[in-house]
Amino acid sequence: MAYQSPISPGHSWYEDSAGERPQYPHLDGERSCDVLIIGGGYTGLSAAAHLAKAGVDVALIEAHRFGDGASGRNGGQLNTGQRAWPEEMEAEYGLTRAKALFDLAEDAKAHLFDFTKAHNIDIQYQAGHLSVAHKKRYVDHYKAHAEIMASRYNYPHISFLDKEDTAQHIGSQRFFGGVRDSGTGHIHPLRLTIGTARVAAESGAHLYEKTPATHIASNGGKVQATTPYGVISAQKCLLATNAYGGNLEPVSAAHIMPIGSFIGATIPLGDDSPVLPGKESVDDSRFVVRYFRKSADGRLLFGGREIYAATNPGDIHVHIRKQIVEIYPELKNVEITHGWGGYVGITLPRKPFVREVMPNVISAGGYSGHGVMLSNFVGKLYADTVLGNRNKLKLFEELKIPAFPGGRKLRAPLLFLALNWYALRDRI
Repeated sequence: MAYQSPISPGHSWYEDSAGERPQYPHLDGERSCDVLIIGGGYTGLSAAAHLAKAGVDVALIEAHRFGDGASGRNGGQLNTGQRAWPEEMEAEYGLTRAKALFDLAEDAKAHLFDFTKAHNIDIQYQAGHLSVAHKKRYVDHYKAHAEIMASRYNYPHISFLDKEDTAQHIGSQRFFGGVRDSGTGHIHPLRLTIGTARVAAESGAHLYEKTPATHIASNGGKVQATTPYGVISAQKCLLATNAYGGNLEPVSAAHIMPIGSFIGATIPLGDDSPVLPGKESVDDSRFVVRYFRKSADGRLLFGGREIYAATNPGDIHVHIRKQIVEIYPELKNVEITHGWGGYVGITLPRKPFVREVMPNVISAGGYSGHGVMLSNFVGKLYADTVLGNRNKLKLFEELKIPAFPGGRKLRAPLLFLALNWYALRDRI
């Protein structure tokens, strides 16, 4: 029987195509270390790998298995820049800071490529990404975006696509235009998780799976995390649970909201399929975004964030098929072999949340759909901070991230209403 994640619905195609996923032991008794990391996704594993390589005594605890959360189940798209377009960041922060944040994201992209190449992690990278307009009135924004990226942000890799160009790249007449980004692409996310964990372990990090933190405390001189198997004491702590943190730490819980994201995988479509002939990944202009791409073996991997639609694994196929058919009517009867979901950590302004939430405890998450690239780099920047250089991490820490309104009891119902409203607006 296929392994089922205890925290995320459905069995993913990634699990069937990633190769061996090593298991790590749970904590056994009390221990101390220099740095404790809570959460074994991209951020935590990256931080552990870089700290251990620098000779720091680091321990990481993960409540389940590495890859059970978003880092092993996401859409695999790298994207470019932050979640918001640079010109949107510019309107809020000014050109100089917006350019610094864009350059930081480019550093994140380069770091991911360099890290995986240096450590022989085969992430099945495929170049090319399309961002497309599902409404005609948005097309001019995409055209202006391509021009702004080249002229103000020194990024010449984005080209504008008219309706005909878009149809050729997508293999569908559903969209009205968009842009193609040749400077980014998509990957196999679980392979990255497995590979980063391997690097961390081989570098000397102490990795523990199935070891949930039930309580965390800091008295300014020492951080302690309580688990069912013992207490870990450390000088510093990275809280990297993102969407899966629950109420472990109240400040993070107030600023990072989990929302469901669901993906379906079809059978391989064959070399003669008109679907995505250039093998690019795609996102559209909906607020409740649709995202899709082809896998290395030719499957269509199609995702959406309809948290109110998919309530169990059996529903995922049904709702994903409806979304596929809106774009590719010819696939109405295609076999969907896998349907799975997970939770994405978002913030109110869709920017990363990085903050010292108690003495010597930094929390990082809320990548809002841009986590494949940014979260790995934030892990590295946390390691840099521990080693004495906080300059780049500060760029994230200084972002204005308000708490969700309504507190922990009302924020989920309010978000439910908001997402339904935005989903309705997407259809108008």
